[in-house]
Amino acid sequence: MFADRARILLRSGKGGDGHVSFRRELFVPDGGPDGGDGGKGGDVIFEVDKGLNTLVDYRHRRKFSAQDGEPGQKRRCHGANGADIVLKVPEGTVIKEAESGQVIADMSGENSRQVILKGGRGGNGNMHYATSTMQAPKYAQPGQDARELEVCLELKVIADVGLIGFPNVGKSTLLSRVTNATPKIANYHFTTLSPNLGVVDLDGGGFVMADIPGLIEGASEGVGLGLEFLRHIERTKVLIHLVDAASVEGRDPVEDIQKINQELASYDEALLKRPQIIAANKMDAYVPGEGEDPVQRLRNAFKPQGISVFPISAVSGMGVKELLYAVKQRLDTLPKETTVFEQEYDPELHLKAVNLPFTVTKSEEEANTYLVEGPRIEKMLGYTNLESEKGFRFFQNFLKENGILDQLEALGVTDGDTIRIYGLSFEYYK
Repeated sequence: MFADRARILLRSGKGGDGHVSFRRELFVPDGGPDGGDGGKGGDVIFEVDKGLNTLVDYRHRRKFSAQDGEPGQKRRCHGANGADIVLKVPEGTVIKEAESGQVIADMSGENSRQVILKGGRGGNGNMHYATSTMQAPKYAQPGQDARELEVCLELKVIADVGLIGFPNVGKSTLLSRVTNATPKIANYHFTTLSPNLGVVDLDGGGFVMADIPGLIEGASEGVGLGLEFLRHIERTKVLIHLVDAASVEGRDPVEDIQKINQELASYDEALLKRPQIIAANKMDAYVPGEGEDPVQRLRNAFKPQGISVFPISAVSGMGVKELLYAVKQRLDTLPKETTVFEQEYDPELHLKAVNLPFTVTKSEEEANTYLVEGPRIEKMLGYTNLESEKGFRFFQNFLKENGILDQLEALGVTDGDTIRIYGLSFEYYK
């Protein structure tokens, strides 16, 4: 099945922690600090693969994680950087933040590779904190935490021209005649399930044409293929309305075009501003003299709107050449650049690092006392020298940066209250 949407969870790599160690060698009893830095966490990168045309690789696997950086080692050894994870997607894939639907990146045009989530920075080892007054620092910097982001992937095909129309009007037949595409063709009363693309070769250049999945009423509201149809015409520059002009199945071609334009307007009114051309198909089945001339009827209805009508037969090829050169002439007046959706959501600005859990509670046994606990805090206390002014300030900054002080204030802490952290007691002063 054609997969043009997926929802996945991304996680960048955590930065490795800095190391606390001291040089210990024969005849050097009091060597200085030599704890190395942690490695950088891996990035989450998206890359265009020209050989892909669906998002099926993301249908059965939901979580993708880059590698964590390794912690620093003694003897000033730097921890290894975590490996990046590179996710391959077809050209035309739009990456959106899942909750808001805002665009993070459009993998189209010149944007063939983009870092979506950066890995955490590695922490400094204790060798960076030696000073003239603190020659044996017993603390190091923890690595920056990983970031997580849930995204939606949407494939919007990249084509210059979109063939649109109700099911069974001949879109697949026309595409197979004028391009190298080989769509399945049959007299189905349901629609093609996936867009088919082909290249039209003409003297003086060609263009890419897409047979967009057929439309039914209510598509803009999600009926039938709904949004799967409408999503794929957002990049097209010219729209060809293909209609059954001979009314082989009793359809009214004028009414069909009006219904399609109503669906376009309901989805995005900007789509109605795209140049449109009408291809009156199945003229080989029209018997002159039986009722009003369908081509003239179409021209009377749409020529005032500047829309040209070309009678064709996708089966015999009649009128197809004239249609294609008219489309090419119209394309030549339009900008050459592919439509690219601008970034609306920057993970670097919106996301904070994912912190290890901690709890901040008010003691039920002691008045004006607050308890702070959590694995990261306990780990920090293990390598922080709180007896030194610099070490204590380092720990204070850690509490502030991780939102712990904000939570204390939210619980009503005031100056002089007691803060207990794993057996240690502090007086709170803002």
